[in-house]
Parts: sequence; structure tokens; C-alpha cells
Amino acid sequence: MKPLRAKGLILALSVVAAVAVPVAVSAWGATGHRLIGIAAMRALPDTLPAFIRGADAIAEIGELSREPDRWKGAGQPHDREREWAHFIDLDETGHVITAQGASIDALPRLKSEYDVLNVAAGLDPDDTGALPYAIMDAWQQVRQDFAYWRVLTAIEARETDLAKKAWYREDRLRREALTLRDLGVLSHYVADGSQPHHVTIHYNGWGDYPNPERFTMSRQTHALFEGAFIRRVARLDAIEAAMPASRVEGFEIRARTVAYIRTTLDQVTPFYRLEKDGAFPTDDAGLARIDGVNFATERLAAGAAEVRDLTITAWQSSAEGSVGWPAVKVADVVAGTVDPWVSLTGQD
Repeated sequence: MKPLRAKGLILALSVVAAVAVPVAVSAWGATGHRLIGIAAMRALPDTLPAFIRGADAIAEIGELSREPDRWKGAGQPHDREREWAHFIDLDETGHVITAQGASIDALPRLKSEYDVLNVAAGLDPDDTGALPYAIMDAWQQVRQDFAYWRVLTAIEARETDLAKKAWYREDRLRREALTLRDLGVLSHYVADGSQPHHVTIHYNGWGDYPNPERFTMSRQTHALFEGAFIRRVARLDAIEAAMPASRVEGFEIRARTVAYIRTTLDQVTPFYRLEKDGAFPTDDAGLARIDGVNFATERLAAGAAEVRDLTITAWQSSAEGSVGWPAVKVADVVAGTVDPWVSLTGQD
């Protein structure tokens, strides 16, 4: 992508309010995912590597933020093995589907352990969703990408063997491309976690559950909100203005992910109350009410802020990691006390 085109895309997204049509359920839809990825990257501090902060990289990450939805349709088992990553079906108490399901507040270390708990509760793992694990996995991958980049940057700068120096440069460039892709994947799943329909049993209309407030049962609720409504009202400048301040102190990925999903779960009932009151019209004839616009903007901003903070923490913690085989510590390579050549090129 040429620089002017990249900047032009970001500028266009800052004023997007296009008329839209209903789309298939796929988290935020193309517009929401692009905006979250772009807003997150634009908010990164200059202490992070420049290769993820330039206009071209930001536009690329915005596009790659759609990628996990674009994987769909490859067939089985491919699609089934990935579909669970986009959602988690929690009841109002934070349990998966029923009170016997796994609790978001006591999330097991591994997805396999989570699946065992849900099977014991009589649930099909394919139906429960496992979005928190997709977020944590994607964060760990970005952290590892950054760890490799730190090592490659350090050794490339001081290597005197020209052949080795050239290989380090090529591998750094490969790693930069992989990092952009992996940031897009992280952005996608984190963005899914800010959409209330992706963390609840009430994911497309209230469903067959007690419904004392008589919320909608429409099976178009999910898609119309995240697709048609978002494309009509979302603005990059408004999302950026609504992003909360960064919170990265005392970070731990599991606890942070649980808290993030919990916060979104708290927005399920407010969404349905607004929907019942007509706050989310999707056609030109309906007035885009400020309460509906504000709700959508706040949710998009929450996703962008979380992507920003997870990117920052992945970078910070990557300094403490290890790379290659035999594994070498990032800190040792950066300090110049270890030569990573064999570990990086591979020991047969």
C-alpha cells in the first residue's frame, strides 16, 4: 500500500457514516474491526517499534484485523476448529450457558481443561465458545514476535560477518511482516470481546430464556447492530476521543482477559434496553439517536483501548522472554553475552 493511500484510508474512516445493509454475524463486521485496529495502533506510544506505528503499517493492521472472519468457509475441520474463538456464551452470573458450566471468574489454565468442565456439565464444547483463550493465545504470539524482533535487531546491528548480517536482516523483515499479521489477529479477537453479543447466551435476540423486560427475539439483532448500524454511525475520531487512558500496571494476561470479558457482559442488558427503545435504527429514515451512537462508540473504544494496552504489554514483557532452539534469553542477546546464530537458524 502506498503511503498516500494508507493515510487516505485512515482519513476516510475518520468520517465514515455510510448507509449500510445487513451483514452476516461476524463480530463487528468489516467497519468495526478496521476502526478498532486502526484506533489502537494510532494510540501506541513512541516507545514501541516504529515498524508498527507508521501510516502504512496501521492501515495494514486495520485490514488484517478482519482476517479471522475471512478464514471462514474453508471447510471442516478448519472452520469448526476456529469458530469457537470468536465468542463465549455466558449467562448473567458469568457461567458458560448454565450454572453448571465453567465460570469466567475461575477460568482454567488451558482450553482443554475448560472443555472438560463444560462436558461434565453436559455441554458441547463447540457450542460454548472460548474467546478468552483466543485472546490470550494471540497476545502470547505477539509477545513472542516482539521477542524475536528484539533479538534480531540487536544482533543485526553488531554482527560483523556480512553473510550472517544479511540473514539477520532478512529474518527481521520476515518477523515484522508476521508481527503485523499477528497484531491483526489479536485485534480481531479483542474486538470480538468488546461486542456484547459475543459474550452472552443472548447473542442474537434474547432467546429462549426468562424475559421479564420483553426484549427482542429477532434473529437479526446481532448482525443489524454490528454491521448496518456501526457502518452508519461509527467515526474514528469519536472512537479515539472515547478511548480510556492506558492501564498496564500490574498486568497479568489471564486476569486482564477475565475482567475485560466481564465488563462487556455487563453491557448486554443495557444494549437490549436501548434496542427495545429504538436506539439503533439501521436505515436512513430512522434518526441515529445519540444514546445509540454513544453506546456503539463506547464499545468500539473499549476494544481499541484493550488492543492498545495488550500491544504495549506484549512489547514490555517480550524483553523477559526467550527465543529459538536451543532457547536463548532475549536479555542475554541484547546485552551481547550470547550469540544466537545457531538458535535462530536452527540446529538440525
